[in-house]
Amino acid sequence: MDLENQNRVKNAAEIHGAENVVVVIGAAEGEAAGLAAETVTNGDPTYAGSLSGVSLGLRVIHCLEQEFKDAVDAAVYDEQIGMMEMVLNVDEIVAEMVSIREQYGKY
Repeated sequence: MDLENQNRVKNAAEIHGAENVVVVIGAAEGEAAGLAAETVTNGDPTYAGSLSGVSLGLRVIHCLEQEFKDAVDAAVYDEQIGMMEMVLNVDEIVAEMVSIREQYGKY
């Protein structure tokens, strides 16, 4: 997660309260998704951004997870994200997201 997005997420959590923020991740690889999820949950593990050492405890979901898919308009999902399901390793991404939520207790 780049530094600008770290600042945006941190500001949203400060303004709206961490309990009212869910971060939707769209990374194309499991490792990248996990790193972004860990950053907004437990703090930036690379110690490079504004979330370095800052544990926001935010809830996270990937746009390819079934819970997200079920929560949005099917036509919009298919138009905007549907192709990703065919070319990305969805199982790997979902497994990484589940692992991060289990590790940091964010279910």
